[in-house]
This record gives sequence, C-alpha cells and structure tokens, in this order.
Amino acid sequence: MRALITGIAGFAGSALAQSLLDNPDVEIHGIIHRHDWRIRAIRGQIHLHKGDLRNPSWVDEVIQAVQPDLLLHLAAWSDVGGSWSQPWVAYELNIHCQLNLLEAVRRFVPACRVLVVGSNEVYGRVRAEDLPVNEDTPFRPNSPYGVSKIAQDMMGYQYFCNYGLPIVRVRSFNNIGPGQADDFVASAFARQIAEIEAGQREPVLQVGNLTTVRDFTDVRDVVEAYWLAVQKGEPGTVYNVGSGQGYTIQSILDILLQMSTVDIRVEQDPSRLRPSDVPAMICDNRRLVDATGWQPCFALRDTLQDVLNGWRLDILGNRAADRGVSA
Repeated sequence: MRALITGIAGFAGSALAQSLLDNPDVEIHGIIHRHDWRIRAIRGQIHLHKGDLRNPSWVDEVIQAVQPDLLLHLAAWSDVGGSWSQPWVAYELNIHCQLNLLEAVRRFVPACRVLVVGSNEVYGRVRAEDLPVNEDTPFRPNSPYGVSKIAQDMMGYQYFCNYGLPIVRVRSFNNIGPGQADDFVASAFARQIAEIEAGQREPVLQVGNLTTVRDFTDVRDVVEAYWLAVQKGEPGTVYNVGSGQGYTIQSILDILLQMSTVDIRVEQDPSRLRPSDVPAMICDNRRLVDATGWQPCFALRDTLQDVLNGWRLDILGNRAADRGVSA
C-alpha cells in the first residue's frame, strides 16, 4: 500500500511518517518543498519528492509516478496569527495546492482515498451553548486562516459529491508536541523557558491572552487519528479530531513553569494578542471515536514535558555547535 504524505517534513507530517515506519504493509512517499530537518534521520526509509504543490504540472507528474492508494494532505500554511498580516499567502497555499492535488487525483488515481485536513478555526466565533463543538456547528470564521480552511473543507466535499472521489475530511483542534514551531503557544512558552534556563534571555516570559480555553492533543495522537480516518472514515463525512478536554492557556503556562529549573516572571506582550480571539474551543470527538475507535494516549503533562525537553536539547545543541563541538 502506497501512502503519499504532503508536508511530510512538517510538524504533523513528520510525526505521521515516523509512526508508519514500523508498518511493513506501507510504502511511505512524501512531498517536501524546502527544509527536511524533521525527517533527516528517516530519509533513507521513505521516498521523497521535492517540488512545489502550486505547480499543477509537477503535481500531475508526482501523482502519476507514485500511484498512491492513500493521500494524506498535511501541507498547509498553519500560522493563524500570521494570516492576518499575510492573508493572500494563507489563501494561495491552502486552496491552490489542494486544488492541484484533487485535480490530479481525479484524473489519474480516482480510487485513491484522500484525507483533507481542516481545522477547528472554521468554527470561529463559537458560543458558549455550542460547546463542545461538533461537526454540525455553524461556520463563523474570524481569521483569514479560518476562511482558507473552510475553502479546503468544502472543496473536499465538492470533489466527493461531483466526482465520487473517496475523500474523508477532518477538522483538527490544537496540536502540540516536540518539534512544533514557536509561533504556537505551548512551544513559544517552552522555548522561552529553555532559553532562560540556558542564560540566553532575562528571566521574563512574554505571553498573550492567558484566559482562553483550548483543546490540546498530542500530535502523535493526532496523526494516529488521521491514519485511522483515511482508512475507516466514511467518504464525504467530516470528523473532528481533538481530546475533548479544555484547558486555559494559563494552565498550560503553569505546568511549564512548574517544570522550569529557574524562577521566571511573566509579562503580557501586546504584540502577542490577536485581533480577534475566541474565549473557548473544545472538541466533540464522538463521531471520530465511533467510526474508528480512536482514543488519545498521551497525557497533557507528559506532552508538555516532551515539548520543553525538546527545546532544551535544541538550545544545548545550538550552543555546542557554536563552540564547534558535537552535541
């Protein structure tokens, strides 16, 4: 079985590739655009295709060459906050790339099962009575990123309806885990703590809004949900992916501060506040659980420990590299 993962060098894509390495029934193919540092250790065990998903001719060539049985489309612009300053980048990368992929699948491998990865940001301004959020909650996007993910979601549904492509859609809530970029809240906190511990910055941690409630799921659990959904999910159906538990950003910060080896002062940074923020977002995952049997395995505290330790090792490695020694 050939599985093609777009964005395989990204946060979720690399976690998925790593999880599939021990499966002898899967031949792993991946699409990368620029960097490959997250998958450098496993490059020899996967088949990589380097190019630009915005180029339809190149996408056609890859789909014809690989002939995938499963296509998991994880490549995306995922910076919600950054989409306010660069809305067209969010629209182009999230909509254009998926359109090229679905057109290639339609023409060359119409039996390929496709996973379209959406986001809880499509729900946007949820109300208290909407919680926990199920798949029938109305769309009220409050960011350019959210609008782009609605377009991806509905495009997947349209290609299922019009062409009968076996497309399964998921709407993923907040992912966290080691290796995540520091423009996401838990990783941003963890990096600052690790830098403070290493003496690279003053013992002051900059934060945004700490009162919001979010549903955090370890990326290693998330990609297991993706893998189950693309195989067991009903084509044309959409599934929320989240833990079903809500945590304040303050509670995430408190756990990480408890893990720190130094005393740290917390200050709010106005530049970290978004133009619009939803007070609470909690996932109703019952449809996914009923269809696939998926259950998250990683406890939040364990995940946060892994995130912090990942930054500690990264900073230690960078310091060693600066000295010209092996970390």
